[in-house]
Amino acid sequence: MNDAAFPLPSDEDLAPDAREIISNLPPLNVFRAVAALPASLRPFLELGASLLAGQNLTPAERELVILRVAHVTGAGYERHQHEQLAAAAGLDAGQIAATASADPATGLDADGALICRATDEITRDVRLSDSTLARVRERWGDDGARELILTAGYYNMVSRYLESTRVPLEEADVLGDADPERLVREGRERAGSGEG
Repeated sequence: MNDAAFPLPSDEDLAPDAREIISNLPPLNVFRAVAALPASLRPFLELGASLLAGQNLTPAERELVILRVAHVTGAGYERHQHEQLAAAAGLDAGQIAATASADPATGLDADGALICRATDEITRDVRLSDSTLARVRERWGDDGARELILTAGYYNMVSRYLESTRVPLEEADVLGDADPERLVREGRERAGSGEG
């Protein structure tokens, strides 16, 4: 572990509510790191789950946004986890690799290239250019454009938190071939039953 890294809290270090919540999630270091801020954990998870289960972008489109954010921000942890989820969402190795290239348009269709362009602008410039915003709205409608923008913004936050606190990768691939929609559905079911 990097000497500058924040230590991941042990179960004993966590507030009881935070400990209960993360006990019902995949054992990812990102969740443990955010659980160190118990008042932020549930809202963090709820917003993330709402985006993972979004209604306007396909799972593959959403994963293109997340992978591109991870590339542009240099967030290795985020990239690693979402490469697994992207494959489960149907992206092939070439499409996943394209999100880490200087010109993703060469390996993606027009929609994928537009997603990467919009994500680059949000990540680097904060504000979408008028022309890119118009193209995104034309392609996905206003609700789809909002979902793409919020997804990019949320994962920019996640990437910056992970990188600044130096959250380490797990020693094993925890997600493997996990289905993101199933993870969201099961998490919501547990939350609704009072399990976390």
